[in-house]
Amino acid sequence: MGTLSSKTSDSANKTDFLNGKIFMPMLCFAIPVLFSIFFQQLYNTVDTLIVGHTLGETALAAIGAAVPIYDLLIGFALGFGNGMAIVTARCYGAGDEQMLKKSVAASIVIGMAVVAVLTVLSEIIMIPLLRLLHTPDEIMGEAYRYISIITRFTLVMFAYNLCAGILRAIGNSIMPLVFLIISSISNILLDYLFIAVLDRGLGGAAEATVIAQSFSVLLCLIYIVKKAPVLVPLKEHFKIDVELYRETAAQGLSMGFMGCFVSAGSVILQSGINGLGYLVIAAHTAARRMYQFCMIPFIAMMQTVNTFVSQNYGARKPGRIRRVMRYAYMYTAVLTVIITILVWILAPYMIRWISGSDEAEVLRNGMLYLRIVAPCYFILGLLNHTRTALQAIGQKILQVLSSVIELIGKILFTAVLIPRFQYMAVIICEPVIWCFMVAELLAAFWGNPFIREGRGSSTQ
Repeated sequence: MGTLSSKTSDSANKTDFLNGKIFMPMLCFAIPVLFSIFFQQLYNTVDTLIVGHTLGETALAAIGAAVPIYDLLIGFALGFGNGMAIVTARCYGAGDEQMLKKSVAASIVIGMAVVAVLTVLSEIIMIPLLRLLHTPDEIMGEAYRYISIITRFTLVMFAYNLCAGILRAIGNSIMPLVFLIISSISNILLDYLFIAVLDRGLGGAAEATVIAQSFSVLLCLIYIVKKAPVLVPLKEHFKIDVELYRETAAQGLSMGFMGCFVSAGSVILQSGINGLGYLVIAAHTAARRMYQFCMIPFIAMMQTVNTFVSQNYGARKPGRIRRVMRYAYMYTAVLTVIITILVWILAPYMIRWISGSDEAEVLRNGMLYLRIVAPCYFILGLLNHTRTALQAIGQKILQVLSSVIELIGKILFTAVLIPRFQYMAVIICEPVIWCFMVAELLAAFWGNPFIREGRGSSTQ
């Protein structure tokens, strides 16, 4: 790794995961990731906040109907990018500069092809999919306008996440945060300009998001070229290495399909929610936004686990991997208790703030969702950390199977339980499914021969 460190000029921004202490470096890496995710969520939340307060419940419901489709279409591309970054982190952990550059080149080539296919596919299936999901007629036009603008620029979202992913793969979680802060401030200003001043409706919210994301991509590219040239492939690194491309594509496909199945389950679940009326859609949209905010510190640790385990797998240090997983589980338990207490106290104010609504049904259902789901963050945290770690040590099938379990569960809830138990079935759907998923993943990870290797040694 020393040869790689000497090739970069951003050493002060990098965290050493291969040597020394574990927990404090984890936190030092996770905190910038946490704020990065916070500002990413700010993109969509500012849209929701301004739309809810300016355009009303109908427009808010239109975003709620469109977002699961957006998640489905980009979920695969983003999962694909994160999976490919695992290969880059392994090369960095192994100290192989040439393979590091080749892995970045492979990620660019494969990722661009995948995004091109998804962009074309979104144009073909968008309206039929909205109708298939029983989107109410009164919000169909606005929902399509919002989602179509964003999905035409899936490349922008993918490009940022690829750049941020390869920076984190070498231990730099600070600079992606800096770029997101800049673009998020731009997003807030553009949202207000396009929606409140220029009166461009939901289309303006989508346009503001795309333009702001483009800023973060440009800044990331400039930084990588100037400060982290070890990540910049040359012409010769684009020569196809069949084994590397196979591994990169396999890792990307595994996480891509995993993300796709999760997003597909959300789309199917949304079809059941859409049949409950626009006030329930608005309540669920507001509650999910706050749910996503509460999940930020858990997702930050998940991304930390991803980089830590990938680098130490490349360096062949199973003992350090076991220790980081235990720390991640403890972190998740403590955080769940804190967030659950806060949510139980603040839920009514959170829903009213994000939705801008005084409708009793919106407030009641949104508050109920947050209070029931909050204690289950611990289960979801265990699930995400373990699934990510399995991916980082080379497993490609078990995580996809867990996502298939989630998809099947959401189909059953949507077809059987939501028509009978209405919104309560929506609330308990995911926590029940998470319990089945986490049992499979914990057994697979802790029973893995590499993780068990050298157990008890203090030198790893």
